[in-house]
Amino acid sequence: MPLNLRDKLRAVDGPRRPTAPVKAEPVFRDCWHDSRVLPLDAVPGAWELPMEIVRLMEPGTLPAQLAPEKILYLDTETTGLSGGAGTVAFLVGIGYLTPEGFLVHQYLMRDYPEERYLLENLRGLLTQFDVLCTFNGKSFDLPLLQSRLRMNRMDAACLDKPHIDLLHLARRIWKMRLGRCNLGHLEEIIFGEAREDDIPGSQVPERYFAYLKTGDFSQLAPVLDHNRQDIFSLCRLLTHMATMYAAPEQQRHEQDVFSMGVALEKNRHLDQARRCYRLAARGLTKASSHRRLAHSYRRTGEGAEACAIWQEMIRLGEGWIEPYVELAKYYEHTARDLDAALEVTRQALCKVAEPALRPPQTVQEAKNALQYRYARLKRKWEKQATLFTSREDRRC
Repeated sequence: MPLNLRDKLRAVDGPRRPTAPVKAEPVFRDCWHDSRVLPLDAVPGAWELPMEIVRLMEPGTLPAQLAPEKILYLDTETTGLSGGAGTVAFLVGIGYLTPEGFLVHQYLMRDYPEERYLLENLRGLLTQFDVLCTFNGKSFDLPLLQSRLRMNRMDAACLDKPHIDLLHLARRIWKMRLGRCNLGHLEEIIFGEAREDDIPGSQVPERYFAYLKTGDFSQLAPVLDHNRQDIFSLCRLLTHMATMYAAPEQQRHEQDVFSMGVALEKNRHLDQARRCYRLAARGLTKASSHRRLAHSYRRTGEGAEACAIWQEMIRLGEGWIEPYVELAKYYEHTARDLDAALEVTRQALCKVAEPALRPPQTVQEAKNALQYRYARLKRKWEKQATLFTSREDRRC
C-alpha cells in the first residue's frame, strides 16, 4: 500500500521522542524588603528644620504648612546610568523621620517579575507624604520611576508632588568653592566624613547582574549599604543647607555666602540676598558682592544706595572701569547731572589708559566705548548749554 505524505515524513523523522516536562515558572508574590531605624545623632536639627527657610531655598510650590516628618527622602539604584526604556530601578530606598529615628525602607526586585510589587509598595508609601527630596531626582530618578509605572500600566500620579532636588541647591551654594558637587564629595568636604569601602555608582549595575546570574545575595550587600547611606545623607544635607541659609553670618567661607545671595536674589528674596552680599564683601568675593549689591539697588530704583557702593568700589580700586560706567549712567539718566557724568567718564578714560593685566583687545574696546560715551555726553552738554544761553537771552 503506497504511503501518504504524512507517513513518509514520520518515517524520515523516526520515532517521536518523549517531550521533557515543562519547568514550572517561579511564582512572584512580593519583592524583597528591609527596614532599619538610623539614629539621628548626626542630624541634631532634623526635627527643628525651619520650613520658612526651606521655602527660601526652593522656589517651587512647597506647601504652606509642612512638617519635617512629611518629607520623603528617595533614592534609586538602577540597571543603567543613562536612563532609557531598558533601564530599571531594581532597588528603591526611601527614608523619613519618626519618633524612633530616621526610618529607611528598601525595596529590591530579586528578578524582573517582582518590579510590579516594588512599584506597588512605593506607591502605597508615597501617598503618606507631602514633599519628595532627592539628589538629581528631577533629571533621573523621578522620570525613570514615572516611565516604569506607565510601562507596568500603573498610575504615576503618586509622583506629582512638590520636589526638593538637593543637587541643584548644592550647586547654587558650593559650585563656586568646590567645583564638584556629587554626594560623596559633599559628605567628605562638608561633613568631614569619607565613606569607607563604598561601592562606586558605576559598579552598581554590574553587581545586580552578577546577582541575577549566580543568585548570590552577598553581591548586593554593598549596594544596599550605599543606597542606605545616600538616603540618610539627603536628610543631613537638607538640614545643613537650611542652617546655612538661616544664619549666613556664621559661615566661614565667603564664597558660600555670596553664592547663597545669588540664589536668593534669583528667587526674588532681595532683603535676604543683600544681607548675604554684605557679609560676603570680603576676601575673594568682595568686588563681586559689591557689584551684585549695587545692581540689586539699581533694579529697585534705589539709585542713591547704588551710587554710594559704586563710589566705594572706585575708592577701593574694584571692578576696573565698571563702577565708573555705572556712575556715569546714574548721573546722566537719574541725577541729570551732565557735569558729573562727564567727569566720571574722564576718570574712566584715565583708568583704562593705565597698564592692566587684560587682553589688549578688551582694553581697546573699553577705550573706544568710553570715548564714544564722552563725545556723546559732550555734545549733549553743549546742546543743553546752548539752550540755557538762548533762554537767558530771551529773558533779557
